[in-house]
Amino acid sequence: MTTAIVTDERYLIHTDPTHVERAERLLSIQRALDTSGVRAMVQQLAPRPATQDELLAVHTTDHVDTINRYAVRGGGYIDTDTYMVEGTLEAAYLAAGGAITAVAAVLQGTAPNAFAFVRPPGHHATPDRAMGFCLFNNIAVAARAALQQFGLARVAIVDYDVHHGNGTQDIFYGDGQVLFCSTHAAPYYPGTGRVDEIGTGDGAGATLNVPMPYGVGDVGYQQVFQQVIIPALHRFQPQLILVSAGYDAHWSDPIGPMVVSVQGFTSMTKMLADAAGELCDGRIVLVLEGGYNLEAVGASALASLQVLLGQTPAPGEMGRITAPEPELTRLIETLQQQHPLLRGAAEA
Repeated sequence: MTTAIVTDERYLIHTDPTHVERAERLLSIQRALDTSGVRAMVQQLAPRPATQDELLAVHTTDHVDTINRYAVRGGGYIDTDTYMVEGTLEAAYLAAGGAITAVAAVLQGTAPNAFAFVRPPGHHATPDRAMGFCLFNNIAVAARAALQQFGLARVAIVDYDVHHGNGTQDIFYGDGQVLFCSTHAAPYYPGTGRVDEIGTGDGAGATLNVPMPYGVGDVGYQQVFQQVIIPALHRFQPQLILVSAGYDAHWSDPIGPMVVSVQGFTSMTKMLADAAGELCDGRIVLVLEGGYNLEAVGASALASLQVLLGQTPAPGEMGRITAPEPELTRLIETLQQQHPLLRGAAEA
């Protein structure tokens, strides 16, 4: 039994060659898997389309109907960032369903862990709106399926994309069964993800945002994961860890203001995989989000997959930024003092 990947050629149909979120992103990842020989070490699973009921478990009927109507018209731009073309609808249903396929493989015991290489991405899609290149919220659909179809009581989502996963936050903001943790650049698109956004009602304390200044790299991310994210996971005790694996915090990314290296993503993924080993029998599933430098997204996704396989990824050829990083001590101390989950963990 080995790590599973979920991918499909139909994800490539959704593309606009003038847009940063285009088919070449996934092609770059595929080339990295083939060149490294890693593809031969994993089990490849075919995605299935998400059902209407699975989509409606996190999205409104109006939202799903809107996406379907755009498809009937042959696509178009839903907003200034988010497009559909002929064939996008199939890819979108397969992206959400592909995330479920990966989760099912892990929860049914056919794979110890998994990576869903899906497109279009999903973490900006809110219950009632497509935005930020995202149509359906793939990771949220998979998390809800883990709760409703597989009977889990607690799922954690960690989002290390450079942008705040506002859609995922909105979907689970009042749900205490899902811990949502996000590390992101701030102030930056979409403008959400403040420290004081911690959830409401049953979900109070189950949202954890770490908004960081521009220029944070490997050192700062490691500090945040060690002192904030991992302690929060231990306090929450999830039965499954899901990761919104966006690689646009890489220093070379054309739209991201952070300076993480491939080694930095390796470190973050390793800490999360180790936490999964300690907390939930190693059950961790990564779902692809952003990352728009083609070489960097290929190298970073490969490194994350190698971590899941128990390998030690090579440093990579792109190198890292060695300039001083912004100081994060005050941010971390604020979170430790004010966030209910971290404050409770410190007292324990």
